[in-house]
Amino acid sequence: MTQHTSTDGTEGATRPTDDQALAERVNNRSERPSSEAFKAFMTSGWAPRPDLSGDPLPVAEFTAARRSTLSASFAGTRLVVPAGGLKVRSNDCDYRFRPHSAFAHLTGFGTDQEPDAVLVLHPVEEGSGDGGGNHHAVLYVRPLAPRDTTEFYADARYGEFWVGARPTLDDVSEATGIEARHIDELRDALAKDVGEGGVRLLVVEGADEEIEALVEAIRAEAGAASSETEETSGDDVLSEAVSELRLVKDDYEIGQMRLAVDTTLDGFAEIVRNLRRATEHRRGERVIETTFDAHARLEGNAVGYETIAAAGAHATTLHYTTNDGAVREGELVLVDAGVEVDSLYTADVTRTLPVDGEYSDVQRRIYQAVLDAADASFAVARPGAKFRDLHDAAMKVLAARLEEWGLLPVSAEESLTPEGQQHRRWMVHGTSHHLGIDVHDCAQARRDMYMDGILEPGMVFTIEPGLYFKADDLTVPEEYRGIGIRIEDDVLVTEDGNENLSAALPRTPEALEEWMRSVRG
Repeated sequence: MTQHTSTDGTEGATRPTDDQALAERVNNRSERPSSEAFKAFMTSGWAPRPDLSGDPLPVAEFTAARRSTLSASFAGTRLVVPAGGLKVRSNDCDYRFRPHSAFAHLTGFGTDQEPDAVLVLHPVEEGSGDGGGNHHAVLYVRPLAPRDTTEFYADARYGEFWVGARPTLDDVSEATGIEARHIDELRDALAKDVGEGGVRLLVVEGADEEIEALVEAIRAEAGAASSETEETSGDDVLSEAVSELRLVKDDYEIGQMRLAVDTTLDGFAEIVRNLRRATEHRRGERVIETTFDAHARLEGNAVGYETIAAAGAHATTLHYTTNDGAVREGELVLVDAGVEVDSLYTADVTRTLPVDGEYSDVQRRIYQAVLDAADASFAVARPGAKFRDLHDAAMKVLAARLEEWGLLPVSAEESLTPEGQQHRRWMVHGTSHHLGIDVHDCAQARRDMYMDGILEPGMVFTIEPGLYFKADDLTVPEEYRGIGIRIEDDVLVTEDGNENLSAALPRTPEALEEWMRSVRG
């Protein structure tokens, strides 16, 4: 790449020339001065920065306990948990940053914090680490640069002039309760005593490709390359461990889940207030989507996942997010939405609403079947039950109802056998998934900890049965075709049963109709 300076003393990142690398051309849109006079003037005359330090994060004592739990299973092993880097949306524009869930869970950093940071749990003599554990935690971050550096005004990714002031190392330590060091020290810190020194090096997979490559290079240099089965499975074990660590929520997490759910329910009320506007717009589904998404952004961080606003037959497409169809009187609209709060915990709630405020007889019949299936799942959601019991209970109800309606080609009993499953034609998804800092939380957990796991107090998950009759399904009566109904609630396992965190949003058809009337006024 050839650097060019213009006659007025400015430079872009470069001026385009025939030999300029393609990847560098995104910088051709702007130029900045490079004269010494500009640099001297740009880096002087600033008032002192405001103090960014503050009280420790309210989650700090909980993150310390989480790290201690993780530490107990990995004595003698250096654990690397990256936040991840900024992701390009297009050319030189990045998406808003969201740290990897394991990093957020173990540090307490949430929305927009801290791209490229890496949490490392360094092994120490057993019992001599943080909180009497086996590790000492260090956060490697890129701290705020002084204003007499070019980074201050010239670095569009990290510079204060572009993205605002970053925390100092002391700010990070004070907020998180974790020692903070400069990211430039990371490589040497990771390599210390790896291989012959007896330290094993593991990294959480899928968070940051560059950090994974760095760990791989250090292993190779130390003669402990990840091609060895032991090292490869070790990364898997760490990724499993940080996922399983979230299966049972602590008090802070449960509080955040309550906040996320309550904020989400307020968003559903906003949707109902805007249903008439949705029926008047050619893309009424998008009126619903943007109503909820605006609420999520105003009251939280964002949505926890892409909002589903599926009207009419679109409700039979399980992950429908196009949301550009019309919303018509007499039809239903299936809304599956959740607010992600600033700590990154998200709700996940679904209601299937009658656009004109009242269910037809057929809609009510199908809705009641789904509600009965959900209630059956609630009845078994208690300590000691298996997670898979939630699904089995719901399927028994739906199979029986489908048999009663004459839709099954076999008996409900036969359909429920592993060799049958004909009832699943109209509900191909599962009834439940864990919920928390990810909408599908704990996804890397082992099967015996998840699907075959035993329910414990503090677990949070969804219960979400549904029935979906495609518009072109010739196996069902015409009056059923094009109707899709799902009811989804967020559930906390308690010492003696469960609590429906989203119970404030009515579930029965009669209560929903009354609620919609009261909200509309």
